[in-house]
Amino acid sequence: MKILVINAGSSSLKYQLIAMETEQVIAKGTCERIGIPGGNLTHKANGKTFVVEQEMASHTDAISLVLAELVDKEAGVISSMDEIDAVGHRVVASGEAFTKTTLVDDEVMKTMDEIAELAPLHNPAAILGINACREVMPEKKMALVFDTSFHATMPDYAYLYAIDYDDYKKYKVRKYGAHGTSHKYVAGEAARYLGKKPEELKIITCHLGNGSSISAVDGGKCIDTSMGFTPLAGVPMGTRSGDIDVAAIDFLCKKKGMTMEEGLVYLNKQCGMKGISGVSSDFRDLTAARDAGNYRAALALKMFTYSCKRYVGSYMAALGGLDCIVFTAGIGENTPHIRKAIAGGLEAFGVVIDDEKNNCKNDGTIHDIAADTSRVRVLVIPTNEELVIARETAALL
Repeated sequence: MKILVINAGSSSLKYQLIAMETEQVIAKGTCERIGIPGGNLTHKANGKTFVVEQEMASHTDAISLVLAELVDKEAGVISSMDEIDAVGHRVVASGEAFTKTTLVDDEVMKTMDEIAELAPLHNPAAILGINACREVMPEKKMALVFDTSFHATMPDYAYLYAIDYDDYKKYKVRKYGAHGTSHKYVAGEAARYLGKKPEELKIITCHLGNGSSISAVDGGKCIDTSMGFTPLAGVPMGTRSGDIDVAAIDFLCKKKGMTMEEGLVYLNKQCGMKGISGVSSDFRDLTAARDAGNYRAALALKMFTYSCKRYVGSYMAALGGLDCIVFTAGIGENTPHIRKAIAGGLEAFGVVIDDEKNNCKNDGTIHDIAADTSRVRVLVIPTNEELVIARETAALL
């Protein structure tokens, strides 16, 4: 079985073709500048990279170009479209409309249009990609895999905000979380690595990248997560503020002469590490600036790690114990000093970091960076969200 995984953005589209028997990626690539002059496709297959410079007026054009490359005599990896068994689409937010992977049909797409506003930066783009695939490959089964599905197991007392309950029921304003496919993947990999069943473990998963979220996983199920109604909540991130008193937003908007909509753009695009440091949203730049004596860069890093540590501590309490902490995504996998700052100082709770092990290279494998004396294991696990999407799609079929 071969599954084509699609992750569509507003002007880009990423894809992977995965052979499920071996779970190997046999081709992958990215379409860029869809609907913008200078469009191009970068396609990787058979150990080679192929670049196609071609205008793509729409996502339909992009999908058509991808399929042409997949069957191309030189760049292709399949002889015909018949070898693609299904398509799995990444969708950021499902609201309460969908709690698990769902097959696409007209009624599902109608609901998708209705909940697009839950993730205005992501869901409309996903809908464009889904509709394009349906147009170009109408005979193929397609599945929607939601970032929020893994968090659907949260109890109501964890996902509800303390607003009027009737307003929650009417407008569905509550915590939904994000990065669910990543949290699910690394929690499962942690259990496999430790030789345990997921049901036997209490795990805290830290997906740390330009967007970051932390989840508490009890027995393989998410019981709480740091992101909220949107990906703006939680720890401070590359350009997002993270948790903030809502009254402070109103105050800032009035002082800066912004509308609420402009204020949300400000909190999403101009704050976080970039806003505090005045240097960059990239943690490599922040680390270099800190080492060069930049106070604000050092402050930004301390704010990030302190917030992560607070979430880890609170989730230890929510879980009633802890077997494992997992670090993943760009920062979690590649930045030892961030891992040390978050997991260090927790010796009283059974977490002991081995500094030498923590300096491991990201070689695509799992690393246990806890000391031999540590009661809690601390793992660095490369995430693989595309594989989760492919697995979910194959399982649904």
